Amino acid sequence: MCGIAGEMRFDGAAADPGRVQRMLDLMSARGPDDDGLVAQGRVALGHRRLAIVDLSERGAQPMRDHELGLTIVFNGCIYNHDELRRRLTGEGYRFFSRSDTEVIVKAYHAWGERCVDEFKGMFAFCIREHDSGRLFLARDRLGIKPLYYTHDEGVFRFASSLPALLRDGLSTRELDPAALHHYMSFHSVVPAPMTLLKAVRKLAPGCWLRLATDGTVEEHRYWTLSFGARDGDPRDEREWEDAVLESMRLAVRRRLTGDVPVGVLLSGGLDSSLITGLLAREGVPHLNTFTVGFEDVGKEEGNEFRYSDLVAQTFGTEHHQVFIDAGTLLKHLPGCFSAMAEPMVSHDNIGFYLLSREVSKHVKVVQSGQGADEVFGGYHWYPPLLESTDPIGDYARVFFDRDHEELAEAIDPGLVSRDFSREFVAAHFAAATAEAPVDKALHLDTTVMLVDDPVKRVDNMTMAWGLEARTPFLDHEVVELAARCPAPLKLAQGGKGVLKEAARRVIPDGVIDRPKGYFPVPALKYLRGESLEMVQDALRGQAARQRGIFRPEYVERLLAAPEEHLTPLRGSKLWQLAVLEIWLQTHGV
Repeated sequence: MCGIAGEMRFDGAAADPGRVQRMLDLMSARGPDDDGLVAQGRVALGHRRLAIVDLSERGAQPMRDHELGLTIVFNGCIYNHDELRRRLTGEGYRFFSRSDTEVIVKAYHAWGERCVDEFKGMFAFCIREHDSGRLFLARDRLGIKPLYYTHDEGVFRFASSLPALLRDGLSTRELDPAALHHYMSFHSVVPAPMTLLKAVRKLAPGCWLRLATDGTVEEHRYWTLSFGARDGDPRDEREWEDAVLESMRLAVRRRLTGDVPVGVLLSGGLDSSLITGLLAREGVPHLNTFTVGFEDVGKEEGNEFRYSDLVAQTFGTEHHQVFIDAGTLLKHLPGCFSAMAEPMVSHDNIGFYLLSREVSKHVKVVQSGQGADEVFGGYHWYPPLLESTDPIGDYARVFFDRDHEELAEAIDPGLVSRDFSREFVAAHFAAATAEAPVDKALHLDTTVMLVDDPVKRVDNMTMAWGLEARTPFLDHEVVELAARCPAPLKLAQGGKGVLKEAARRVIPDGVIDRPKGYFPVPALKYLRGESLEMVQDALRGQAARQRGIFRPEYVERLLAAPEEHLTPLRGSKLWQLAVLEIWLQTHGV
């Protein structure tokens, strides 16, 4: 896990290594162990290293293979790199390191752009071909690793974080109205290739991009998620449970790859508890588990320690409880906003941020349960879609934070034109390789919402402390298996039915049958005291007034009753506005 950055020019000028170094400096937390930079002519590539696989200097980046004429910068982990190394060795390739980085280089030389089909893992990388001068960039199937870029005025730049591209300014910092609509309506999810800034794009998951020396771009989607049964799939419920459990065993085992210990972010829910149980069955010694909790607000409980304690006791883990009081939470919010590559509204960002701070004191790699709800149908809006005659409307009613009418009341008229969010859902449902309405929603949530909400949140908040998070539920083979599983099996028992039954063979029933929980941060859901003052200062301040995104009368309506204006998903509409404004101020936009 690392941070990457680079620049390629098409205007006859040489690449600026100083600019690339400044981008790297802004991402130092992503790679605290080392950094490196190479510049030659029109191209400069930089890397911040978090040493996980091959801790020696031979694994350092940028990695140059002079024999093959390739240079790479890479962020992520290829879990099957040993297997691929054996294949490539059999084809005559010689290796100078044990790193997965070098495996990517050899695989690209051997198989060209088709190399990405062979990788099992999470990745974002850029390869420079010395002879042709071209760049090849790729992102993993589920977008676990980020890759942002700009392409204007004769120069192409890329980085693992959007704020790194802001370091030396952009030609324009104009907001993208479609992206703003998504942020305000589509639960703050801004789908690739958009970001809130018109000038900055992000490579979509499951895609690669080839950049020629004249600036010509070729982009290709190499992976799509298909729903529906195939020949050889399980025939009954028991066989599906067997298949799901075996796929999860393999996914967890794969994510033990590396030369450092692996821990678990244990919430006490089904997903992270199953990962903990499977790791214990793998015989991982001295397994560290970590749980965070917050102060209660009113009748809302701020921790789920009793469930995580049960799992830790069952499997004899070295368990760490991290309790965060309101004062500590507020003190660290500025750091949390600095860590956000894009504004993210979920209250549990600060939870992951502060938990990662403590976890990084013990381990460099953790496994996390993100993705199970989207992949195995765990959310409450899926069952009604089984018989839906208006899937777009039904989905929007339960998931959208605002309808278009309210959004028009909230933001400046010059930033509102069309109902971009509903149009996006309609287009995605129409194009999805799925027939049933619920499968269309699962497809959308797995390939879009998951990528630009929980997955991005985990990457940003863990990497803020030099911690690598691995997500077994996003193993692409697990995701593909779940997509083929009949929806009624997934949605049974209130959601994730097939996963729950498989998990009963590993973890206590009390964890499986408990009421569904979320990462609770009551202090940001119910804005009071210092947290409310912070929000008031941000939205009534001079910077917000000059920016003019939000209509003052809408802001005042929310401020007059800060705890009453909740979204259908029970998030604070006021906090959502504040997050955007504070993020823009934090990153100088």
